[in-house]
Amino acid sequence: MIQFDDLSKGFWLHNEYFPVIQRLNLTLPTGRSLALLGGNGAGKSTLLQLIAGTLPPDTGRVWSDGSISWPVGFAGSFHRDLTGAQNTRFLARVYGADTDELMDFVQDFAEIGKHFHMPIRTYSSGMRSRLTFGISMGIPFDTYLVDEVTAVGDARFRRKSAAVFRERILNSSAILVNHNLNELREYCDAAIVLHEGQLTFFSDLDEAVSRHQWNMR
Repeated sequence: MIQFDDLSKGFWLHNEYFPVIQRLNLTLPTGRSLALLGGNGAGKSTLLQLIAGTLPPDTGRVWSDGSISWPVGFAGSFHRDLTGAQNTRFLARVYGADTDELMDFVQDFAEIGKHFHMPIRTYSSGMRSRLTFGISMGIPFDTYLVDEVTAVGDARFRRKSAAVFRERILNSSAILVNHNLNELREYCDAAIVLHEGQLTFFSDLDEAVSRHQWNMR
């Protein structure tokens, strides 16, 4: 379960405050794979960072009764001057994972070769995404946050990523952002729609897609 209590977040630009999330009160169910739908600039990535705790709210709070991954594809919580291997070891210790097992899994999964032992600041965006996805899939979380990262890499790597992710969400919740609605239908059985600072839960994915498309008009 993830609960939002009077949650608000916005940003200042040229001395003007732009709200993104406005006094949000909502409880998301456990054990569902939720598509996160919203227009460009609606605040989907901001919401994922608020849920993960990598971005502080202006007011209110987010709390959960389970463990939550960082937003996969967002490497902001990684130390850019440490290598991929060093970041992997550090996160294994933080989340109580077996260090050797996680190292082996990530190195094999990410397929970034010698770059695994090089500083993350030298990585391309694709390599960072492979690393973050690999580490998050190697650590058991109650809820996975995924921001279109399964689109990274060639067709073979995308198939491998999809297979690993399907296995993880058999026993976990997930919140996914993906502009490809057909791909969302492969993973999600419900949805949340973010529009004008408010989040609405839909137990029916098609109903959520219809509302999202109506909002985009």
